[in-house]
Amino acid sequence: MINEYVRLLKARNWMKKNQPFLYSWHAYVGFELDLFSQFRSWKTVKEVASSRNLQEELLLRWVEVGLSIRHLKKKGKDKIKTASKFSLPSTPKNPRSTGIILKEMMELHIPTLLSYPELLRSNKKNTFDHEEHGPTVARTSSLLEQLALPRLMKTIKKNKMERIIDIGCGEGGYLSRISQKFPQAKLAGIEINEEVADSARTNCKDIPNIKIVTADVHEYSPDQQADLIMVNNLLHYIQPEDRKQLLSRLKRWLSRKGSITIITPILHSKKGEEFSSVFNSFFSAFENLYPTPTEEDIHQIAKELKLKVKTFKPVITEGGWYFIQLSNR
Repeated sequence: MINEYVRLLKARNWMKKNQPFLYSWHAYVGFELDLFSQFRSWKTVKEVASSRNLQEELLLRWVEVGLSIRHLKKKGKDKIKTASKFSLPSTPKNPRSTGIILKEMMELHIPTLLSYPELLRSNKKNTFDHEEHGPTVARTSSLLEQLALPRLMKTIKKNKMERIIDIGCGEGGYLSRISQKFPQAKLAGIEINEEVADSARTNCKDIPNIKIVTADVHEYSPDQQADLIMVNNLLHYIQPEDRKQLLSRLKRWLSRKGSITIITPILHSKKGEEFSSVFNSFFSAFENLYPTPTEEDIHQIAKELKLKVKTFKPVITEGGWYFIQLSNR
């Protein structure tokens, strides 16, 4: 009897721990189908299902969950409305929507983590498809800009940096924002993914001091030395033994007082250790993604390359993401 009671307590405990997943799942479905916008005003499930050509029964089930967790509210017998616009992701049409994080989690991170039993049994790894997932990852990375940007702007202003290169520039978010504050700076973005590079060109088409190049960083060389080279969300695409070689190559591009800034998750960091370890589990499930560095790794590479670690501070403490500045002086 005691053993049965213990098993029941354990089962209830796991159910409680999984309850937060309902919020993420519900928000993800709402974001992916733009349902929160559909229910911005009072509507019935039938009306939304008909206008969007959705399966009414499944939409009703989604609405029932939304009512139970208070993402949605109800009036009368069947009128439904979005309840908390502030906490929920905005429409997918908004390139800055926080829903893109849910999309990456639900479509990429969680399926990968759930594949661990099979990966462990088979002694195989997945292959990360840059063409398929590159645009989503680029949009997710752009959300980091909003938190890292003030520190980056301060670095640029303090050191009077005029020639800036963004390695793996994504959709050009950093460059366009830097250009707004420093319109005289010469900015270049290097992006290996053609689709993402095209998005960056579109986003920066009216900014004359930004140049977007589709290239592999190992094959590209700048026309002039740079005052700042940004390496954001990139280290996990590079084998640990090759990171020193990459940074050594970038150092040769630097001006005498130039710096390299890095944004990356740090394994076993003092901040966000849980998430950084999960990031590492995700990256390690792919044959073409690699473990995140530790703080010791960064300091060791900097020492060997004779670079000074001027800044090493968290950007997102919950996720173990850090802003790092390596300088020639």
